[in-house]
Amino acid sequence: MSQLQTQSPAFQQALRQSERLRIYLLLALLVFILVLRSARTLLAPTPDNIATLSMFLTLIGILGAIELITLRALGRAIRDSKPISKTFWFLNILFEIALPAVSIASAASAVIVPGYRPLANPSFLIYFMLLMLTILRLDPTLSALCGFLASGSYLAAAYHLGWRPLQSGLEGSIYSPQKNVITYAISLIVVGATAAVVAREFRSQVEAALREAETRRQMEHLRHDLDVARSIQQSLLPHSMPRVPGWDIAAWNQPADQTGGDYYDWQPLPNGKFVTALADVTGHGIGPALLASVCRAYARTNFRNQESLLKSMEEINSAVAADVREGRFITFVAAIFGPESPCVQLLSAGHAPLFLYTRSSDRFHLMEAHGLPLGISDAFLSDPPLSLEMASGDLLLLATDGFFEWENSREEQFGHERLEQTIRAAREKSAAEIISTLHQEVLRFANGTRQMDDLTAIVLKRV
Repeated sequence: MSQLQTQSPAFQQALRQSERLRIYLLLALLVFILVLRSARTLLAPTPDNIATLSMFLTLIGILGAIELITLRALGRAIRDSKPISKTFWFLNILFEIALPAVSIASAASAVIVPGYRPLANPSFLIYFMLLMLTILRLDPTLSALCGFLASGSYLAAAYHLGWRPLQSGLEGSIYSPQKNVITYAISLIVVGATAAVVAREFRSQVEAALREAETRRQMEHLRHDLDVARSIQQSLLPHSMPRVPGWDIAAWNQPADQTGGDYYDWQPLPNGKFVTALADVTGHGIGPALLASVCRAYARTNFRNQESLLKSMEEINSAVAADVREGRFITFVAAIFGPESPCVQLLSAGHAPLFLYTRSSDRFHLMEAHGLPLGISDAFLSDPPLSLEMASGDLLLLATDGFFEWENSREEQFGHERLEQTIRAAREKSAAEIISTLHQEVLRFANGTRQMDDLTAIVLKRV
C-alpha cells in the first residue's frame, strides 16, 4: 500500500483503535501485577515486601495515570478523527519502557549479591509483556526500537544495582551474572525484532482489509451510479410505440451491462409521417450509454428541422463527429413511414444487415448499409436513401448484432439463418410477439451463456 493510502483517514483510525486496545491490555496487566504483589505482601508482610509494594503502587499509579490520559486523548482523536502529536507518543513510550527498569533498580533485595540483583527481579518479565503489546501499534520500526530501548534501560538498571560488564581477560563461567545480564539484554532486542515481524504482518493484514473495504465501497458507489444511469437511459426510451394506420410497430432493448450503447426511438415529423431510428455505439457500458444519449438528442433535433432523411443524417454525423474520440463510432439506421402508405424510406449509416421479409415470396432480403457509421468522418459519405414498397404481411427488422452474434457453449453464433427461421415461423404474430419470440429463441440457443452485447430490435410490419 502506498504512503498516501497508509496515511488515509481510515488507516489512521484503525491505528488509533488498535492503540486503544493496547492500552486496555496494558492497564489490565498493571492491575494483575498490583494484585499479585499485594497478595504476596499480605501473605508475608515483611518490611522488605511492604517497601516493595509501596514502590509498585507509586510506579503503577504514575504509569496508570499516564495511560488513562493517553486513553482519553485517544478517545477524542477517534471521535474527531484527528491525529495525536508524535511528541506525545514518544513520551508515552519512554514512560512505559522506564517502568520495569525503575522497578528493577528500586525493588532489589539487599540480601542478594549485587551482580545477581538484575537477574533475580521478576519485574524483568514486564519487558516481554510491553514488547509484545507493541505489536498492536502496527509499526514494525517502533517495535524494534522499543526492543533496543528496553535492552538499554535494563542494562542501565543493572549497572545501578552494581552489575559490571565482564572486563577484558577476566575469567568467568557461562552462568556468571556478567554474561547472563548481557544475554537478558540481547533477548529483549530479539523479542523486539520478533514483535516487529509480527507487527509487519498484522499491518499488512489491516491494509489488505482496508483495501478490500475501500474497493467494496467504490463498487457499491459505482453500482449505485450505474443503477441511476440505467434508470435515466431507460427513461429516454419510448414508453410506447406510435399507432400508425396500416402499420404494426414494436421495439425492445436489453443492455448487456447496467447501461448499454444501443438505443431506439421514434418521433412524429411535421409532414405527418413518422421516423423510427436504431443506433449501436461501439462498446457497451456507461461511456457508450452517454454517447447514445447524445446521439439521440442530435437525431431528435435534426429529424424535425431538416427536409430530407439524407440531410438529417449529414447533420447528425457532423455533430457526432465533433464529439467522439478516434476509434469511436455509431452505426445508425432510420426509417420514415406514414399512415396508410406502403412506402418506407430507409437509410443506414454503417448498420447492417437489415432484414426485409416479403410474405408473397416467403423470402428474406438482407440489405447492406448505405453509408459509413456516424463519427468516422466529418463528411457523411452515403448512397441515397432506399425506398421500399411493403405489402400486407411484409416486415422490416432492424436489429443490433447482439442477437445473431450471441454464442452458445460450443462457441457457435446464433447467426443470420437461425434469425430468419425464427422470424419466418413467427410471421403471423404481432410485431411485439415477433421480437419476444426472437429473444426467447436466442436465449434457448445460448443455453445459459453470458450476454456479451446489447440487444435492440425494431419491427415494422405492414398490416
